[in-house]
Amino acid sequence: MTFSIAGACERTAMAGVAITTSSISVGSRCPWVRAGAGAVATQNVTDPAIGNEVLELMAQGIDATAAVAAVMKGRPHAQYRQVTAVDLRGNTAEVTGSQILGSHAVSQGGYCVAAGNLLSSTDVPEAMTQAFSDYTDEHLAERLLRSLEAGVQAGGEEGPTHSAALLVAQTTPWPLVDLRVDWSDDPVDELRQLWDRYQPQMQDYLNRALDPEAAPSYGVPGDP
Repeated sequence: MTFSIAGACERTAMAGVAITTSSISVGSRCPWVRAGAGAVATQNVTDPAIGNEVLELMAQGIDATAAVAAVMKGRPHAQYRQVTAVDLRGNTAEVTGSQILGSHAVSQGGYCVAAGNLLSSTDVPEAMTQAFSDYTDEHLAERLLRSLEAGVQAGGEEGPTHSAALLVAQTTPWPLVDLRVDWSDDPVDELRQLWDRYQPQMQDYLNRALDPEAAPSYGVPGDP
């Protein structure tokens, strides 16, 4: 009931996840990112704790493969989990348990890994990693979103999706991009609209946190 891509940018040291699913508020429990570490998607029957545990190990310099293996080894209910991860060196990892729902698949590409379950076609993850590699000059958030859109175009889930999220970290303790559609009949399209609106303002919001004097006015009534 979910498909996602986790990716990193060699040029900017960004890491992020784009994801969509049939249930509500996927962004609250499935995508995880951390500056200086990487990105993780934990899906199918979700255990949100997995994301931060893998990121903690990657932040210590452990590569994605070893980090995912350590977190999932002997873990209760691991057979229900589908987990992907990428570190900032481009190492990728995945675990797909024996009880994953429906048709499922994983594709590992350069600096990215895509996975899904209850898919209409097992070609979906490969279409996503191919799209990621086709747009190397774009901002990581744009690459991830294009990958998600490619997954939709390749058939997506068996049924309708209702929520989507786009999460990217770079240098700060909070995400550079954190956009969510919690319930919609077309969540990936709405996520695209959000990103198109947010991207021109993204640097302004970062400046307001780090150096307010360098930031533009807020453009609201009463603001000079």
